[in-house]
Amino acid sequence: MTDHVEPASHPAPDPSDAHGSVYDGLLGGDPSHWAFGTDFEDPLAGVDTTIPEGVDARDLATYCLMLADDALIASQRLSQWTSRAPDLEEDIALANIALDLLGQARLLLARAAAADPTLVPALPEGSPVPPEDALAFFRESGEFRNVRLVETDNGDFAVTIVKLLVLATARLALLERLASSSDHVLAAVAAKGVKELTYHRDYAGRWFLTLARGTEESRRRLEAALAVVWPLQAELFATHEVERRVAAAGVGVDPATTADDVAVVLAQVFAVSGVEQPTQAALAGVQGRQGRDGLHTEALSLLLAEMQVVARAHPMGRW
Repeated sequence: MTDHVEPASHPAPDPSDAHGSVYDGLLGGDPSHWAFGTDFEDPLAGVDTTIPEGVDARDLATYCLMLADDALIASQRLSQWTSRAPDLEEDIALANIALDLLGQARLLLARAAAADPTLVPALPEGSPVPPEDALAFFRESGEFRNVRLVETDNGDFAVTIVKLLVLATARLALLERLASSSDHVLAAVAAKGVKELTYHRDYAGRWFLTLARGTEESRRRLEAALAVVWPLQAELFATHEVERRVAAAGVGVDPATTADDVAVVLAQVFAVSGVEQPTQAALAGVQGRQGRDGLHTEALSLLLAEMQVVARAHPMGRW
């Protein structure tokens, strides 16, 4: 039997105390920061944003949107796995990959806005929303320039792994070349992104192998995922006119030049996994238009409705 000890009594703090209450100031001022945070510094602060000589500002901005939108929409899709992944470790891994891509998207959207401010949607006068957020939350689906691969539903875990493997391998090959861009912002984003995407690719590759060599059910799901994803991967290497021009100007990369390198890596993954590479034809566009032209699946509209709803309801909110 142990002695019973009464807990010590601690009187509630007196609001009139000369030292003030610990809650002083919490209720004063603009309450919107409770919903939107306390803002962030300019992501390009201290970076040379001068447009390289001979480069069209609109082309540079549009190219940045293409790269940014791929990352932004892929990040949003991956974040939907939060609390739903197969186990806690994968939950955290997918969330971290989503954050990496979101960081890339923010810098690229800021670069797009700096290169051509006319692309930034108009907001109510006095809105504190920074340009990169305006581009993320106030454009319509037809104004997004991402490939259709990143916007499609997550599907099961196997579908997400195949999508991530294809995207990360292609984006890594592109950013490795983009690190030599004559645009300082793109070169810096690429240099950092290469390290992140190397992890993304290897993470997806290990899971691809695990699913292929796991159980009959895991292999069946992997093969079903390949049938869904493969028709979408060719769009990553289809050169848009804007991509062609910025590549010629020395600031961008023609994605078609990365196709062979990506094919070698994916072929190695298929060989080690003992899985046959799919042969499905590429998903066609409409009158030659694809994701880079603003042509998207219904999935993007549904994703944006969820992603943008709070910002659109509070355009004067401070993020």
